[in-house]
Amino acid sequence: MEKLVTRGRPREFDCHDALSAALSVFWRKGYEGASLTDLTAAMGITRPSLYAAFGNKESLFKQALDLYEKEKLAYVDCALQAKTGRSVAEKLLTGSLEISSQADAPRGCMRVMSAVSCSGHSSIKDHIAERGLVPKGKLVARFQKAIDDGDFTQPVQAEGVTNYLLAVLQGMSVQASGGASIEELQKIVDYTLQMWPGR
Repeated sequence: MEKLVTRGRPREFDCHDALSAALSVFWRKGYEGASLTDLTAAMGITRPSLYAAFGNKESLFKQALDLYEKEKLAYVDCALQAKTGRSVAEKLLTGSLEISSQADAPRGCMRVMSAVSCSGHSSIKDHIAERGLVPKGKLVARFQKAIDDGDFTQPVQAEGVTNYLLAVLQGMSVQASGGASIEELQKIVDYTLQMWPGR
């Protein structure tokens, strides 16, 4: 339990729980849609406590993204360890589907939806884009290995097949946020794997 001293009496709260609550707000409303009132109400803390523990709203959002990637996107690293290129794609698609299937969480990827909904904060959009460069680079390298191993049955470029898969994943996220059913999203997964150019 973190003890934070603010003006007046000391206030105690659990930083992880508060950050998890902020994550939920940002995930549902996006960066711009989440007001400080929304955040403090969900976190159960005052604005001075928020600033003292997490910094400003932008800093809080970045910390929430850290938590999201750690707790919700762990399947990405597991997917990169899969034996074949197709298995990598399958694990990424099914992992994304599982995130969208959670009854107690907002629909769609937080990073994708935050980027889509961010119109006036270029620094946030740039930050989200920069975060995506590392996993994308790892995926390009993994698909290059799959190409070298002969996993693909037709000529492909590692960056091209990576961009294709990311476009499918991002599209699934947008559709999930827009109300697509799990059955509809599952069909996207199935069709993508049916058309996958390799093993």
